[in-house]
Amino acid sequence: MGAGHGGVLGAAYLAGDSPVHRMEPHLKLVAVLGFALVVVATPVDAAWAWAAYGGYLALVLGAAAVAGVGPGRLGRGLAIEVPFVLFALLLPFVAQGPRVEVAGIAVSESGLVAAGGLLAKATLSVLAAVVLAATTEPRALLQGLERLRLPSLLVQILMFMIRYADVVGGELKRMRVARESRGFEGRNLSALRVLGPAAGSLFVRSYERGERVHLAMLSRGYTGRMPGGPAAAVPVQAWLTALVLPLGAAAVLASGLMFG
Repeated sequence: MGAGHGGVLGAAYLAGDSPVHRMEPHLKLVAVLGFALVVVATPVDAAWAWAAYGGYLALVLGAAAVAGVGPGRLGRGLAIEVPFVLFALLLPFVAQGPRVEVAGIAVSESGLVAAGGLLAKATLSVLAAVVLAATTEPRALLQGLERLRLPSLLVQILMFMIRYADVVGGELKRMRVARESRGFEGRNLSALRVLGPAAGSLFVRSYERGERVHLAMLSRGYTGRMPGGPAAAVPVQAWLTALVLPLGAAAVLASGLMFG
């Protein structure tokens, strides 16, 4: 699946030829997962925690620079973090413990520390995921998950989700255009009488399309697994390159635990 065949889900991919782009997808998945685990394992109440977060940020920004992922792309990717931000903003007000004043408002000291740690960890993990999405096509990500022994059925479900998200989205758009061409304006609760049946119709159409696709696959010999050739061996050097990010983060964490 090329950059132009991923639709909405593939729009996150930035075509390029950087070392990060050329890296095998399962290696990048391992690197990002390892990095996130190290970040999450950092104790939020340690005096050196923010110094460690700074080290993690330098590592992930270095990876983004090598991959050619600019600040704008990284910033747009952080939009997914909004729920974490909202939750973190509530913590200082609902957590128990000693209170401190911030801008004239009394908040929980432990909640404030927890909120800062949550935001830092979420931001760092999302940034690493943004670099992964920007340098790996959706189909390659699925191949990487398959190589990491993710259940084949789950990989196929994700594959069809990527393939048909735009098909269902196009159907939804055509239904919206048809409603508006008949004078529909969804500005009050009475619009639910129209939108409810429309949602049901979209579900039925999607279900029927899935049935037709499944029957077509069975008629072509589908047995529950997608055909694929043998996976090529990955050299040790490629593993070492991929593990620079999580091992660098682990070194930062170990330094904090030993000397912090």
